Amino acid sequence: MAKSTKYLIVASLEPYTGKSGTILGLAREFQNKGFSIAYSKPIGTCFKEQAPKPKEADVQFVAEALGLKEAQIRWPLVDLQLPTLEKRLKQEDDSDYGTLLQESLANIETDLVILEGAGTLSQGSLFGLSILDMATTLDASVLLVARYHSPLVVDSLEGVKLALGDRLVGMVINNIPTQELETTQTLVKPYLESRGIPVLGLLPASRLLQSVSVREISRQLNAKVLCRNDRLDLMVESLTIGAMNVNSALGYFRQGQNKAVVTGGDRTDLQLAALETSTSCLILTGHMDPQPLIISRAEDVEVPILSVDLDTLSTVEIVDQAFGKVRLQEKIKVGCIQELIAKNLDFERFIVQLGLIPV
Repeated sequence: MAKSTKYLIVASLEPYTGKSGTILGLAREFQNKGFSIAYSKPIGTCFKEQAPKPKEADVQFVAEALGLKEAQIRWPLVDLQLPTLEKRLKQEDDSDYGTLLQESLANIETDLVILEGAGTLSQGSLFGLSILDMATTLDASVLLVARYHSPLVVDSLEGVKLALGDRLVGMVINNIPTQELETTQTLVKPYLESRGIPVLGLLPASRLLQSVSVREISRQLNAKVLCRNDRLDLMVESLTIGAMNVNSALGYFRQGQNKAVVTGGDRTDLQLAALETSTSCLILTGHMDPQPLIISRAEDVEVPILSVDLDTLSTVEIVDQAFGKVRLQEKIKVGCIQELIAKNLDFERFIVQLGLIPV
């Protein structure tokens, strides 16, 4: 282990706060400044089956996006799946994961190892891999990423400072609505700074980062793609239900951009209306195939049509949940988050907080 290597744990108080995106933005800034980077995710939470063994999707995506070599990444030591938890609870797994973590990082020669924490500060405690456990084991700094809901975001942060002490080198607040930016800058940030919590970045909300690809929607709905398989990387920013008369529909559909429209397979009039506006995909319910003219028009305007074996309510619920819990798995989002970090993070202050020597 190189003596000069620093360790930074990116943590959160709740899942889906944007840790992976923040890491992508931070890591690119470090790389641009000439620092060498390694990435580790000790606790696996997002697996996809691949031979010869499952790969952690987030690790794979981050490594590819940053151009990291195999020697610069570390795969999870443990996964938070039920069989793993049961084995630990039955005391069939008595591994010392703190030691395993140290050993896994022992041969990395790099300026900074960025570790991605699990969904909360305490998650992983069963394995000795909570945020505090890892920070203590590695003598690591912690950066907290918080999603903005309201000024009450400060309510639970003093407890974090008490728990982590000086290991908490700062925080990033993201997904801040435009109308709340001034409040966070003039009210929230000064208060947190006064409590010893450096606020290193305030990131405005981005519709692109909150969007979901048609491919991901199709996967979650277990949908059949009726046309334009080549356009599944289109991004969906909003969801619209087509259930009105066609005269009202066209004006209604024009209000949404890059939307998914859910409507019955028998509503040819609404399907045509949706295809004449900014629509990223049609989602058809009711176990009915669309008319050939709909398929033809969708082919022409390059809009995928998905058919689902679900009712409209169930379909809407699944898609709606995807917007709040989508993982950063689309390359189009990488440039967006890296630009946000570059513009809105006090990187020079961050380097000082970490004790890194400028290159």
